[in-house]
Amino acid sequence: MFDLTFLGTAASVPSAERNHPGLLVSAGGHRVLVDCGEGTQRQLLRSGAGFRRLDRILLTHAHFDHVLGIPGLFSTLRLRQSDDPMTIHGGPETLEIVVRMLAGLWGEGQAPIPLVLVPLVTGRVLDAGDFTIGCFPVRHRATDSFGFSFESRARRHVRPDRLAALGVPDGPVRKDLAEGRPVKLADGRTIEADDVLGPPEGGKKLVIVGDSESTEGLAEHARDADVLVIEATFLQRDAAVARAYGHLTAAEAAALAAESNVKLLVLNHISGRYTDAEILEEGTRTFPNSRIAMDFDHLVI
Repeated sequence: MFDLTFLGTAASVPSAERNHPGLLVSAGGHRVLVDCGEGTQRQLLRSGAGFRRLDRILLTHAHFDHVLGIPGLFSTLRLRQSDDPMTIHGGPETLEIVVRMLAGLWGEGQAPIPLVLVPLVTGRVLDAGDFTIGCFPVRHRATDSFGFSFESRARRHVRPDRLAALGVPDGPVRKDLAEGRPVKLADGRTIEADDVLGPPEGGKKLVIVGDSESTEGLAEHARDADVLVIEATFLQRDAAVARAYGHLTAAEAAALAAESNVKLLVLNHISGRYTDAEILEEGTRTFPNSRIAMDFDHLVI
């Protein structure tokens, strides 16, 4: 299960209703922040999420609307006397900008809290046991941008009817079978896990794409996602302007969702130049199961 709290859903210019980008993903006892725009720490408080167990930040790229909230968040964590290390994952150029930003405030190589910087390389970012995080490259104005894929493991549950039919007794042998190991019974029979386990179920996939100038190459990563969160900064009538600024239109985001067999499309990075109704209408025209993210929206996958 993935629990999403949208902390900021604006494009580069915030509004009274929309903060700069930030998305909190909670899963398996972990709380991961994707991007940290200016004001994110206040959004964490306003949403009720707070700072507890927040120990990892994934950065899509280093444009200021996605990273300027980091110094304020770190300063607050220091005042709260947090000794827990914060891990930041980002492209090498992105991490360099973060380091320079922190150095300007706290000195060369310094940060107000324990900090671990991990450069992103396409592939696995984290294996948390119950779920994994992967990353993939995204094209956005010559930055080292990345998108992220969260995937929970599908589980196979023991079928009581099969246990009874095969005469498997209560006790440790059932635990072994539930964990996928074969067992040998007292009568000499060997029972394979596949004999008593049902089909895989429960695996979920969440894909998050920040700013992107093209959907080329993204379908393979978004394929069969339960939820795709992606920018929709422009409408198709302004596609030329979108290209010039390195962003997508709502129609392009919707076309990607349709091509990728996504279940739900969440349009994010919303510009104040359009009404929400215009953006949603363009998205649903191509992909009916579309919605627009609002600050403090809560979504469970």
